[in-house]
Amino acid sequence: MRAPEGWPIVGWAAAGIAAMLGSIFALEGTAHESVLLAVRWTARTSVALFSLAFLASSLHRAWPSRTSAWLLRNRRQVGVSFAASHLTHLLVLLAYCGWTMQGLLAAAGLPTLILGGVGYAFLLAMTATSFDRTAAWLGPARWRRLHTAGVYYLWLVFFLTFAFRATQSLLYASLAGVLIAVLAFRLLGPSTLQRIRSAGAASAGARS
Repeated sequence: MRAPEGWPIVGWAAAGIAAMLGSIFALEGTAHESVLLAVRWTARTSVALFSLAFLASSLHRAWPSRTSAWLLRNRRQVGVSFAASHLTHLLVLLAYCGWTMQGLLAAAGLPTLILGGVGYAFLLAMTATSFDRTAAWLGPARWRRLHTAGVYYLWLVFFLTFAFRATQSLLYASLAGVLIAVLAFRLLGPSTLQRIRSAGAASAGARS
């Protein structure tokens, strides 16, 4: 089966998230604990989609392939799929908190609420400017500044969310570790692999 291209990717991602939530509620019911499970799983789908969009360029530079070329070509749509997942996460989180600001504040705390609120503001701005017309209206330089600041801020929000809970669960500690690895690869991976390849080629040339 050929991988989808362009904006249908967002539809497939949204359908997958909806199917996941449907399965959770069908199997577990709609009790408070089931909604909490939905909160956790939408957080995980958000991290996965965010990481793919975050690493698209680095992965293609490090390991050029049909898969990495597909990811780079559709990075914008993967990013919007992440937005769909994370907005769904917000909705199920609000449902878990009783659809009240007081409940959200009690569950998350004021610092987390502020940190996450700024993250969602970045997410909405980045999503709104992920289309040709809005990106052209913003201009290349401002678009680049917005999206660069946004992805690193969102990385920070995800990392702090999991790092502060790392002592509670091995899963949270593992996710924090994965995010560190994702950031390290984005910043250092392609250039490090290029140096290793160059050193290997030089060594092979010296032996021949």
